[in-house]
Amino acid sequence: MPNMLVVGSVAYDSVDTPSGKNDNQLGGSATYFSVASGYLTDVAVVAVVGRDFDPDDRSMLSDRGIDTSGLVQVEGDTFRWSGSYREDLNSAVTLETQLNVFADFAPELGDAHKALPFLFLANIDPTLQASVLSQMTTRPKMVACDTMNLWIDIARPALVSLVEQVDILLINEAEAMQLTEADGVASAADRLLDMGLRAVVIKRGEYGAVVFHKEFTFAVPAYPLVSVVDPTGAGDSFAGGFLGYLSSVDDTGNDAIRRAAVVGSVMASFAVESYGLDRLKSLNATEIDARFDAFVELTRFHPLGGGQGLPVKSTFNS
Repeated sequence: MPNMLVVGSVAYDSVDTPSGKNDNQLGGSATYFSVASGYLTDVAVVAVVGRDFDPDDRSMLSDRGIDTSGLVQVEGDTFRWSGSYREDLNSAVTLETQLNVFADFAPELGDAHKALPFLFLANIDPTLQASVLSQMTTRPKMVACDTMNLWIDIARPALVSLVEQVDILLINEAEAMQLTEADGVASAADRLLDMGLRAVVIKRGEYGAVVFHKEFTFAVPAYPLVSVVDPTGAGDSFAGGFLGYLSSVDDTGNDAIRRAAVVGSVMASFAVESYGLDRLKSLNATEIDARFDAFVELTRFHPLGGGQGLPVKSTFNS
């Protein structure tokens, strides 16, 4: 029985990166999220695909224990996106978007999905995200959502209303400042927390992520990879690791959220090592544990003990 529900997109992507080009790779927010979180918890996906959707791609998801009963196939073509990272690996330049069947996506939850305790509203129209939340028969223990600049531009009132109903918002630096009209990330996070969020996760690409919580602030770096092949799906893989961990331990406390941010960074670091899902879908427990331990060592230091202060020169003593 799933413990987590994700509602979002399943797509075919074509990307151009400094490492080369790759066409028609399986992608989409719900896909990356479900594969990443599926290592940690039982997840169900609600999305729409067209008749051109490869049966092997559905099998890849279901063979991993992902509940695809909500992955609806309809007449038409699957959502397709094309982008380039040639200028900046932290942000894609969209070359072409073909919404296809995704243009009429109106998610409807089955009875088995309406009471799941963890819910991720991936990056889709905030009106649709709100409709999914309204279909839940029991308010989930944790509701997280993602968004993007498009919805801030064209659907701000609906997005603000949604943010006021969820627990955690995942958003990048530029979008956080755009949404709040703040002139800095910390100020933007404060304004978002004032809207009722429990926490805001600010995604910073190659610089990691910062969790601004009502009770603490926690920063996690990105893993120092020698080569980044394809950043597509890194944010959704982060979200998958983050929510997947919380679901797996059934804990939404402060310490769990800190660890979840590290697990999110672990999964994102694997996602960018190859085109599409190639690396992310081929992991094993040993690799994931080793990467988590590497993050621990990356951020470990010993605080000063016994009330000892830093050895500031006596000239500056008050």
